[in-house]
Amino acid sequence: MKQDVFGQMNTLTQPASVDAWNGVLLGFMAHAAVTPQHLGKVLELEPDFALGHAVKGLFMVLLGRREMLPVAVEALSAAQCAAERQPVTEREQLYMEALKLCLDGQHVQAVQKFEAILRNHREDTLAMKLSHAIRFVLGDSHGMRRSIERVMPAYAPDHAGRGYLLGCHAFALEETGAYEKAEIAGRQALWMVSDDAWGLHAVAHVHDMTGNAALGLNWLAGREDAWAHCNNFRYHVWWHKALMHLDLGQVDEVIDLYDQQIRQDKTDDYRDISNATSLLSRLELEGVNVGNRWEELADLSATRTEDGCLIFADLHYLLALTGDNREDATAKILHRIHKDASTAEDDVTGRMADPGVGAAKGLEAFGDGQYGAAFEYLSAVRGSMQRAGGSHAQRDIFERITIDSGLRAGRLDDAERILDDRRMKRAGGEDNYALARRELIEAARNNGDVQSVPAE
Repeated sequence: MKQDVFGQMNTLTQPASVDAWNGVLLGFMAHAAVTPQHLGKVLELEPDFALGHAVKGLFMVLLGRREMLPVAVEALSAAQCAAERQPVTEREQLYMEALKLCLDGQHVQAVQKFEAILRNHREDTLAMKLSHAIRFVLGDSHGMRRSIERVMPAYAPDHAGRGYLLGCHAFALEETGAYEKAEIAGRQALWMVSDDAWGLHAVAHVHDMTGNAALGLNWLAGREDAWAHCNNFRYHVWWHKALMHLDLGQVDEVIDLYDQQIRQDKTDDYRDISNATSLLSRLELEGVNVGNRWEELADLSATRTEDGCLIFADLHYLLALTGDNREDATAKILHRIHKDASTAEDDVTGRMADPGVGAAKGLEAFGDGQYGAAFEYLSAVRGSMQRAGGSHAQRDIFERITIDSGLRAGRLDDAERILDDRRMKRAGGEDNYALARRELIEAARNNGDVQSVPAE
């Protein structure tokens, strides 16, 4: 038995494998690109390390890609076989059970396995982060906050995971509307661990939600080292910077960030697709011609129509397909979402049913220029969109499309009510997107012209 960097005992036997495992733990906290190499080294040195296999499987599940699920199944099998050859602790067994539940689509129950670990091992930063990550996929922001605040008293100031814990707390605070506390926690996190990109990005979220784009750019300026080491999460931080430039009307900077950073690598990772599609959609809502940039996103998304791992991913694939007028692929993904929703037997398919079907129909209608229908569909699922997962900032593209659908359909009062609700959720702050729509509503009323926002 060996102790890891976070003070947890495990069934590793060699000092070199402990070092590599610590690399996995710290790398996962920092979203580091080198994390898989560390994990590969651990399993090479100690192939009977059940926890390592289970964590590999959980990492595969979190990728949200259909083709990774067989790899996760194989990892679970390897973990179970390893546990038969080398007895595991109760804590390690719970990680294996969490993986099994994730593979069965029972993410809520999987989270409870991590919470069971944290009841007896409050300083297990790995379990904390995995609970946080899966709750993020589920859209359970209040659960994220409760989980972190339950274990926070156990973390001494010198605990190796305390800075990362604070970064997760900052994000949970921001997602639950505690913006001032979130900014403080995020700044503390980055002060404690300079590579905590999650905490840094939590502060960026605060500035986005409170309509302070200039402050957000100041916050990110000069802190590039805090996310340069990241896996594809670094593209997401650049995305945040692009959003701030867009809010300030600095379109050239947005396009440059899109081409040079956000789509620097033309991956089909759903998180990268979501960054790109939501940014192009925001640009088009502002009347910006994005050229042929939809084409490569649509090409990639057309290969994901049968994926069905996450409704959040599917909706962003759909943005790409409607953005490039791919009617056949759009029909395929809509058919598959309907098919999955008809079963609604687990946490994944349940979200395909609600909000998935309504949101997908709304996006299709918006792409077809049927703004009244788009508004009906999208406004009907506004109350459940958080179930799609992701953050408020990420889901805001669907809110914007809903508002603009209402404006284009002449539903001025309804669009204004959504703007009012959006402002309330942002602690009274408004970005320039909202202010511009309010001006359009006022001008339309004054002129008696309900066609407030010109179509692309």
